[in-house]
Amino acid sequence: QVQLVESGGGLVQAGGSLRLSCAASGRTFSNYAMGWFRQTPGKERDFVAAISRWGININYADSVKGRFTISRDNAKNTVYLQMNSLIPEDTAVYYCAASLDQRLIPGTFGSWGQGTQVTVSS
Repeated sequence: QVQLVESGGGLVQAGGSLRLSCAASGRTFSNYAMGWFRQTPGKERDFVAAISRWGININYADSVKGRFTISRDNAKNTVYLQMNSLIPEDTAVYYCAASLDQRLIPGTFGSWGQGTQVTVSS
């Protein structure tokens, strides 16, 4: 099973940017589609973005399209989430996850990291 560690979260003002990173270990990173999800207290974990193993296919949640960009560097075993034009509603714990299924279906992702907190102030 792949192990995942997220980093890059923090406190930012509305309109600002953050870049999250997720470092993978334990298995061949390029075998996995990678995804980002987010969760706020008392709510279910929501899909944010996903990228296939070679970066050919990418999906975004409607709420982040045009503001967030997912990318990956297979040589560094890392997936990124560039977040621009942040709004307070983006405040959440952000998790990365992996899936051997390349269809980028949110329910197929697992191997969750520990999460990184993103807080956007108004």
